[in-house]
Amino acid sequence: MTGPVNTSCASLPTRSVEKPWGKDVLPAPFSAPPGQRIGEVWFEPPPALASLLVKYIFTSEALSVQVHPDDAQAAAAGETDSEGKGQGKEECWLVIAADPGATLGVGFSRAASADAMRAAALDGSIEQLLVWHPVQPGDFFYIPAGTVHAIGAGVSLIEIQQNSDITYRLYDYGRPRELHLDAGMAVARGEVHDPALRRHIPDTGTVELARGRYFTAHRLDGMPDAALLAQYDRPLLVIPRRGTVRIDGGTTEVGQCGLAPSIAAVTFDPAGQSVIVHPA
Repeated sequence: MTGPVNTSCASLPTRSVEKPWGKDVLPAPFSAPPGQRIGEVWFEPPPALASLLVKYIFTSEALSVQVHPDDAQAAAAGETDSEGKGQGKEECWLVIAADPGATLGVGFSRAASADAMRAAALDGSIEQLLVWHPVQPGDFFYIPAGTVHAIGAGVSLIEIQQNSDITYRLYDYGRPRELHLDAGMAVARGEVHDPALRRHIPDTGTVELARGRYFTAHRLDGMPDAALLAQYDRPLLVIPRRGTVRIDGGTTEVGQCGLAPSIAAVTFDPAGQSVIVHPA
């Protein structure tokens, strides 16, 4: 389902996507149409940053246990972009709201072979092999390609990812959707998630979230300092979390995502907070 296109020159068009695990009541400023369960709100990537996709994700039920390929694996599987290049999916999550007891399943409690993962996917015990991390707002996870993972119920988060929709479902709690065991086993790493790839960030302050092969992201309080001005002297996406930002005369509010030619073109609310990201 496509939502209304924002006509501000700063903000990207948004798309609201129904999911069986979505919510019919969304946190402000979002709202779900009557009778619809919205699981994702994502921002259509502009040509200047076509390799990136930013989403909000809202869950009332657990997502499937799934895995994504890396670029080489995507190419080998014939999953290529318009230029014939394989584009896998690495992603990161910033939790913005969580019900009591909400969890994210990321990696395994101990190493698992492909045969063990396949057997566990078939009998449902793969849920028990995953490590389910209790979460709260401010928790951050980086998910490399090949990491077996699942988002639990009662979580709202911002996802920054390579712009790829390649998902291999390994287990789906009995829902009548296709599984992709052969493709999934070919790319899944039966590994423990590296603790260095997850942490809780403080409520205030400017924090580097990710700096990797595909994108760099920061959570920014107020105005950028000189270091960020230098790092983001290039096209970037701006996701306000508190306050309003202005980009070349247009405004971008909480719940929107703005495109800027460089951070110098952005006027940040001194009392606001934003997530900013640029491709590597």
